[in-house]
Amino acid sequence: MSVTVERPPAVEKAPPPRARRAHRPQYQWPARLFVSPALLLCAVLLYLPFLYTCYLSLTDYNGLGDPTWAGFAKFSAMFTDPSFTHSLLNTLYWVVGTLVLPVGGGLLVATLVHDLKHSTWYRLPFLIPYALSGVAVGVIWIFILQTGGALDQLCHALGWAHPPRWLIDSPLNTFSMIVASSWQQVGVNVLLFTVGLQSIPKEPLEAARVDGASGWTMFRRMTWPMLTPITTVVVGLSLVASLKQFDVIYAMTQGGPGRKSETLALTMYRDSFINNDYGLGAAIAVFLTLVTVSAAMLYLRRQLSDAKEM
Repeated sequence: MSVTVERPPAVEKAPPPRARRAHRPQYQWPARLFVSPALLLCAVLLYLPFLYTCYLSLTDYNGLGDPTWAGFAKFSAMFTDPSFTHSLLNTLYWVVGTLVLPVGGGLLVATLVHDLKHSTWYRLPFLIPYALSGVAVGVIWIFILQTGGALDQLCHALGWAHPPRWLIDSPLNTFSMIVASSWQQVGVNVLLFTVGLQSIPKEPLEAARVDGASGWTMFRRMTWPMLTPITTVVVGLSLVASLKQFDVIYAMTQGGPGRKSETLALTMYRDSFINNDYGLGAAIAVFLTLVTVSAAMLYLRRQLSDAKEM
């Protein structure tokens, strides 16, 4: 008696990568056609103004007449200007302070209230300041920090007869404005970290609890590593925002007194629109753009390489 053995149906193999790429050209031109309006809009609104700014940085131009070619003279003047050095130092203060206070505060608040009942109501007070403009935040904190303001009156009531001059002494005025900006920015970081916490799967955390992990050990070993993607986004956004900080500073001190609290963005504004030295202002703008783009690219490249190693 013969037995017939049925063979399993043949499984079609996926085409090799080269074969798959061979079919792509038929879709490339329609895709480029649909993307071209957006690319054209970006070129008109972003790239062309930046190229014109690069051109102005190589000229001597006061806003009247035609720009006069000056080569790299404006960049040389920029790096030898003591005000630029002080603005660069203040910008570094802003970068460090923005990465520590809003990012750290947002992570702390999001983690503490995540598992609480009605956690939305605990997050709401931190989200309200984010709805305010930078100028409004500056006006509120001027009322608090100005000489004789709310904070000074509180210090006097507590027996501190001579509190610091929060918005006058340098670098204390820069640190005070960093706190004011952090009060506004911490809310959006709470929201982003909450989204990251809600996306973490429950099974690994429950298994860690069964093994006895809790508190700081749970956060350091389990929660924090799984928050890496959203942390990359939060730190990247905070880094870019700190490098171009302008509105809170201008509303609170306008870079004073004596340009002691200026950042690069405010120095660029002053040289361009107050001193009418558009060439020097454009040189600072180009330098600030290169620093911002380089810092963002280095940070993202570092994070992507670490993710590949994991």
